[in-house]
Amino acid sequence: MADRKRTELDWQDVRIFLALARHGSLSAAARTLSVNHGTVSRRLRSLEESLGDKLVERRPEGYVLTPAGTHALEAASDMEQAAEILGRGAVDEGPSGLVRINASPAMSNGFLALRLATVASRYPRLNIDLAANHRSISLERHQADIAVRFGRPADGDVVARPLTTVGYGFYGTDEACRSVEAGSDPVFIGFDEADAYLPEAAWMTRHFPRARLAFRAHDQFAQSIAARSGAGLVLLPHYIGRSDPSLRIADLRPVPPSKEVFLLTRSRDKKDPSIRAVADEVAGMFEQARALFL
Repeated sequence: MADRKRTELDWQDVRIFLALARHGSLSAAARTLSVNHGTVSRRLRSLEESLGDKLVERRPEGYVLTPAGTHALEAASDMEQAAEILGRGAVDEGPSGLVRINASPAMSNGFLALRLATVASRYPRLNIDLAANHRSISLERHQADIAVRFGRPADGDVVARPLTTVGYGFYGTDEACRSVEAGSDPVFIGFDEADAYLPEAAWMTRHFPRARLAFRAHDQFAQSIAARSGAGLVLLPHYIGRSDPSLRIADLRPVPPSKEVFLLTRSRDKKDPSIRAVADEVAGMFEQARALFL
């Protein structure tokens, strides 16, 4: 790396670095900013030369931050927040800018999407990005600003806010439920083989190892839609099962234990008005719908 540092930073270099740090690949960063790979590489080299440090290392799983890169990410995120505040103007007109939220596909599709869309419609300067992933994405790498997750995190510079407790049950059409309640062998709708690592999928394998899986889908919201056909019973969190009038709960045991759900934000974002406002909106959604979950 060059011994002499340049005294000025180019904001476009910083934007490229932020995208690469969050997404971990040249292609994803390029797609996010609508530029080509060469631009991402060139801008990254320019920033590294300006700072006099190597910020990322290329590994088989993608680009990872060096210690200097981790430090730079925090400063770059502050620059991004400052730029957003300047863009809002001198008058405070409520939450604005982009707030990114991460949750599981079932939580995103079965509960958050509709409610968050109404939040965005109330704030004309606010944009919400809801990322639905089975595997959690990183708040510390600024891949998201808010996360809704099962279980309290063990470490990390995050604030964990308890939201609710999620209970589970087997749901199906009235005919499917009556069939199993009359003593027929249960037929299920479940996860596809790629998602066998998920806790609910593993639980089903342990407790119903010989049962037929008549239909498989990637997430529980899609499974609930399939259950409307009468193809079988599906293990659902109550907030999905109770929201579908074509399904009812079956008298079938056992069911998995309940899980606690937490809202996570970075400690350093507690003064960001837009992130704080959206986090409060999400917490309010869960409080209003408490009867759906328990």
